Amino acid sequence: MSFLRYLMLLSLIAWIGGLIFFAFVVAPAAFAVLPTRHLAGNMVGRTLGILHWMGIFSGVIYLASSLLYSQLTRGTPHPFAARHVLIVVMLALTLVSQFGIIPRMDTLRASIGEIDSVPPDNPARVQFDSLHIWSTRVEGGVFLLGLVVVYLTGQLLVASS
Repeated sequence: MSFLRYLMLLSLIAWIGGLIFFAFVVAPAAFAVLPTRHLAGNMVGRTLGILHWMGIFSGVIYLASSLLYSQLTRGTPHPFAARHVLIVVMLALTLVSQFGIIPRMDTLRASIGEIDSVPPDNPARVQFDSLHIWSTRVEGGVFLLGLVVVYLTGQLLVASS
């Protein structure tokens, strides 16, 4: 059972830690160091895709290990426990971002070229900016839900000790 607790904690650490690192280190550094915002946007987009796959993998690992942990310690997997529901919502948001928002942003970026060279009132630029706002909101939502899952998991593991 300690291995299941380890998997639960490791998957949360990887996912939430990755979100923190991305938001506070990768994205700001890319825009501060790279010579153009276009290059920085390309780098941030690429790393965001990697972060999404880390999150998807981590979410599945967390869900499987937490369901099994509940089954072994309480006799039922508790699929509708708050931590499980929140992980599923986090996974859904990550999938929406990875397969819905980001591809549309990539298509717009490819058709526009350098975003900053297009007037702010250009319809493609307006759509790109709107998608960027939604992308940021989705990532922020995943992060906040993840913090709640960390708390709930901590409560579960302390109560089980």
